[in-house]
Amino acid sequence: MGVEELKQRVIASVDKRRDIYLELGKKIYENPETGFREAKTTKTLADALEALGLETERNIAVTGCRARANAHKEGPKVVVMGELDSVICIDHPDCDKTTGAVHACGHNIQTTVMYGVADALLDSGVMEELDGKVDFMAVPAEEYIEMDYRESLKKAGKLHYFTGKSELTYLGAFDDVDMCMMVHNFPIREEGYCLAPYNTGNGFIGKKTIFVGKQAHAGAAPWDGINALNMASLAMTGMSYQRETFKEEDTVRVHQIINKGGDIANAVPADVHLETTVRAGNLPAMDMVNQKVNQCIEGAVIALGGKAVVTDMPGQMPLKADMNMAACFKENALRFYKEEKILPCMKSTASFDMGDLSLYMPVLHGITSGITGGLHSKEYRIADEEDAYIIPIKILACTLIDLLANGAEKAKSVKENFVPVMSKEDYLKYLEKTQQTYVFGNNEL
Repeated sequence: MGVEELKQRVIASVDKRRDIYLELGKKIYENPETGFREAKTTKTLADALEALGLETERNIAVTGCRARANAHKEGPKVVVMGELDSVICIDHPDCDKTTGAVHACGHNIQTTVMYGVADALLDSGVMEELDGKVDFMAVPAEEYIEMDYRESLKKAGKLHYFTGKSELTYLGAFDDVDMCMMVHNFPIREEGYCLAPYNTGNGFIGKKTIFVGKQAHAGAAPWDGINALNMASLAMTGMSYQRETFKEEDTVRVHQIINKGGDIANAVPADVHLETTVRAGNLPAMDMVNQKVNQCIEGAVIALGGKAVVTDMPGQMPLKADMNMAACFKENALRFYKEEKILPCMKSTASFDMGDLSLYMPVLHGITSGITGGLHSKEYRIADEEDAYIIPIKILACTLIDLLANGAEKAKSVKENFVPVMSKEDYLKYLEKTQQTYVFGNNEL
């Protein structure tokens, strides 16, 4: 059977079964869960994949699931994935009223597209025509939030790293995988575009700093205290003054929140917690900026005579698109969108843990539309279900056919031409190197 006939069969299957996909996407949207808590969503997707007759493993990294197709075949293995977790936005009208969780980043769309590709390939009989293996993976915890909860999982021995793809890499889940693919929705329709075959993305390091001072009466004897809140403020001021030292091409971003600003207003704050994210578009810049941020923290501690305990945690890595996979994705997108509706590259300074995988294997991270409003915001909405769900299923399924039909020639070519930034082993070493604790200042506090 020719490639074109295979594509026509899978497209027809998607059209026939579109209501199943829309219903699944709605169900996931209505049950948002944050990272490593996605028990209901894992069950929903695992049950659905098993109903297709696929062998499915559950709770692959605390949560998440993985289904295997064509396991009996020789040839490359491609993983089609989607992300399970939601963000927290308490102002969004659809958020969970207890947790504030809401799918305001489109992960319910991603996982539905992943399922739709599996369903359409199996329903159409096309899966058996492919010359390679296909796994379908629902990955937990892409959003880097709720660090205290993740730290508790780590202390309990249930977790080693704080994002789904880094944890799965550590567990060896990608050791038999040749390449990965997925789509991510962005509100690019507002700019006149329906799709981008790839995007850029910053990497980042997460930092948790505990400033330790000395409590004293704020009114009667502030001179007896050491103000930890002032240390945090001075450190953040220093970070802001570093801005002019960052190169534009490194797309650096440094942002913070104070998780705890002290205990009572009429006492000099002695226990202040600062959470910082250091982002950049390449690893050398990430490391350089992180060093400067540490200098700002240490300088504030020296100036005010306190102490700081800084815990650095690997976040996500810069995203490096595989241009051969992106070209294949674009070629299939031209079936549904005119050239002028396709953005050549969506430049973003956000972060994606698909970037971690992109360092050591080819990845496709296609950008699709169908949504309006800012990601992670109360304005986020699904505006066009065809653009959000249905067309991406078709494009991704057709791309998979191109990769794995005809002896999987294209997939083999992608693999042969891929130049890794580092090996998987070096990637894990980088994570370990980044995962450090520093103590600055007065050790007597």
